[in-house]
Amino acid sequence: MTKAYLGIDIGSISTKGVVIDENRTIIARSYLWTEGNPTEASKNVVRELEAQLAEAGDDFQIVGAGTTGSARRLVGAMLGASVIKNEITAHAVGTTYLHPDVRTILEIGGQDSKIICVSDGIAVDYAMNTLCAAGTGSFLSSQAHRLGVEVEEFGDVALTSKKPANIAARCTVFAESDLVHKIQVGYAREDIIAGLCNAVASNYLNNVGKGKKIAAPVVFQGGVSKNAGVVHAFEEQLGMPVAVDPDGHLMGAFGAALLAADAGPIEGAESGPFASGTFDFEAMLDFDFKTREVECNKCANHCEIICVYRDKDIIDSWGNRCDKGAVKTTA
Repeated sequence: MTKAYLGIDIGSISTKGVVIDENRTIIARSYLWTEGNPTEASKNVVRELEAQLAEAGDDFQIVGAGTTGSARRLVGAMLGASVIKNEITAHAVGTTYLHPDVRTILEIGGQDSKIICVSDGIAVDYAMNTLCAAGTGSFLSSQAHRLGVEVEEFGDVALTSKKPANIAARCTVFAESDLVHKIQVGYAREDIIAGLCNAVASNYLNNVGKGKKIAAPVVFQGGVSKNAGVVHAFEEQLGMPVAVDPDGHLMGAFGAALLAADAGPIEGAESGPFASGTFDFEAMLDFDFKTREVECNKCANHCEIICVYRDKDIIDSWGNRCDKGAVKTTA
């Protein structure tokens, strides 16, 4: 029997999951769209991971789980996770495990982006951009649709350009206006696409990376790291190589799984998927998970408390700023 650990990264656009073995090697991986429903997306990721493990035929037992991302508390409650960490920690842990000498981590996801500065394997500084979607995966997807190009082909098309167009992408509205103008005056499609890739890199460095010391080695991750045009733009503007790991888009989930492995097997769970000592896929998939927001009126804070229900039982809650707002679990 081989012990394994589950990690899930729940983002606003995509939900990622991995299972690692005792050697910290990824043995199953999943990347699916969240589609505004993190609970169902997480269930679908778990289903896909279960199918991959069954197909592998090896006797793996998942004995721990970790979550990260925007819905980490919710999905952590669903999984009975022992580790629930923010994205900065999870990405740093995953990246430094694969690239021990990394100094700078660039990450661009579906709706946000971040930079993490690393020293001696420890994250010492970071910045995030969550106010504007310019330069993120959703921005590139919308522009690809406008240009009639599959977003997966965006990077390869960009690399064929001999003279990239100059496109201002500091704001999605200005970028789209500029792009339409370039189309109307007859710019070649590959030059517009290359210009967009350059603008994404420039926007990131001038906003997210502003004031940060970007030192080599540099690792680029997140869904946009699969775009060869953006990778090339970063290398040109930074004047240094930019590494892209094949599993870079899964790095948050990988980091969460590593943290779960470090925490060790879950023991003594009273209920939930780990009640038997190993992860029971059906115990998670068969339950109906819902959240409900309640306002606590027991003090002047009037906290908005999120309660997570598994069927009719409260399995977790958060949002209270004092003990008066604590909600007792019923499972």
